[in-house]
Formats: sequence, structure tokens, C-alpha cells
Amino acid sequence: MQPRRAAVCGQPIAHSLSPVLHTAGFQAAGLTDWRYTSFEVDELALPGLVDSLGPEWAGLSLTMPLKETALRLAAEASPLAVATGAANTLVRRDDGTWYADNTDVTGMVRVLRDAGAGAPTSLTVLGGGGTARAALGAAASLGVAEVAVVTRRPSARLELAPAAEALGVRLVGHAWEDAAATLTADAVISTVPKGAADHLAIEAEWRPGTVLFDAIYDPWPTPLAASAVAGGLAVISGLDLLLAQALSQFSQFTGVDPAPEAAMRAALFAAAAAR
Repeated sequence: MQPRRAAVCGQPIAHSLSPVLHTAGFQAAGLTDWRYTSFEVDELALPGLVDSLGPEWAGLSLTMPLKETALRLAAEASPLAVATGAANTLVRRDDGTWYADNTDVTGMVRVLRDAGAGAPTSLTVLGGGGTARAALGAAASLGVAEVAVVTRRPSARLELAPAAEALGVRLVGHAWEDAAATLTADAVISTVPKGAADHLAIEAEWRPGTVLFDAIYDPWPTPLAASAVAGGLAVISGLDLLLAQALSQFSQFTGVDPAPEAAMRAALFAAAAAR
């Protein structure tokens, strides 16, 4: 039998722990003929790569900067992927076409609920990229009507507007220099690259009960996360989200539901600790 295949695509991609996660899942589920790899690919090259994949390919995980491009390659997409304008998952269907989903949203909802932010009334998002779109989707799923969005470029907030409208969430934009004042929300989601929010570790005046989700997982903890921990806050890392979003991906790729979470978690955190 020809091995089934799946992979993660992005640029850069060498740091990705997705192969560790999914390979551990395959082993735990007894899927001995499955293989998971990675492709270093940018937005321009992704369509050609997808077109070149044979029938043995079950699915792709997409990371930066491919989530918007991936959505355009799909014949059909989940309502969440359509509303957010981004997809982190492509699933090969029997007719050879691709189905797009955004498991970042459901993963983010899960980790926020697990950390005690299951019913926030206020939420702040730092950043305006693909993960910020997922954060808006999570806000809508959690019933948040208004989201404070803080970006380094004013145009980034404008780029989020269609997703916010589709999700029924009202955006309140803030300039980057005012970021510290927005950190008193019930939940704060930082989606900016490493280093960008380090200064907020000094400026933040944390409110008891706030939950911080910092999408970075390497290096960890970030100065922002360390500041929140010192303030007694519940803190979620990008590693937590990586696991949560991968569980749905795994099930969509393989048909195994639920995914073998315990094995995937153990492999992921062991690999992260070994770096």
C-alpha cells in the first residue's frame, strides 16, 4: 500500500514542530503507512505545489505567510475559514479538490476556555495578520461583541475589517504606542512576531483575572508572558495552540476522531523542551 502523506507548509518552516505532533499521532493511532513532512514555500509557490500533489496526499497544514493564499486554492471552505479570510488547513477530498478550514479558531477557543476565559466581555488583539483573524473568530465564538485591535500599521486594522464584519464583531482600533492601555481586558491575545511586544512587559499594568495568550512558543517564555506570570495571570503559549489546532487537523486528515491527544501532547512538549 502506498503511504498516505501530509505536510506543513510555510516560510520559514525549519522550526516547525508540526511534524513531531502528527508523526506521534500516526504512531499512536496505528497508522503505520502515514508520513508527515514539511515544505519551505512562499505565497507564489504554494499553488504550484498544491497542484503537483498526487492522490496519496491527505492534507496540508499552513502557517505564515500562506493562510490567505491557501483559502483561495480550495473548492470549498468552512464558514470559519470564509469569515476570517484565512485557512490553516487544506484537506484532500475524494474528487481531488481541496477543502479549507481554520482550526486555529477552534483551537484558540479551546485554550482560552481551558485557561478560564470562556466568557470574556472584553478582548484585546495585538497584531493584524492571519493569527489575528483567527483571534477575531475566537472572539465571535466566545460571544465577544467588541474587540480592541492594536497594530503597528494603521492599514493592518483596515485589512481586518472584512473579517470582523463577517464575524459580527466590532473593531476598536488603537495605535501601537497605546498598546499598554489595552492590556486590562479579560483576555489579551498577542499575535505579533517575537520581540515586537517585549517593551510591554515593562509597561503592562496587569489586572487580576486577565488571561494572556501569546502565540509565540520559541523562545519561551517571552518577556510579555513572563511579566504576566509574575502578575499572577493565567498564560497560554503558542505551543498550547499548536497542539489544540492540530487535533482537528489530524482528525480531518486521517478520519481518526478523537485524535490521540495524550501522545501528541507528550511528543510536542518533549521536543520543545529539547531545543
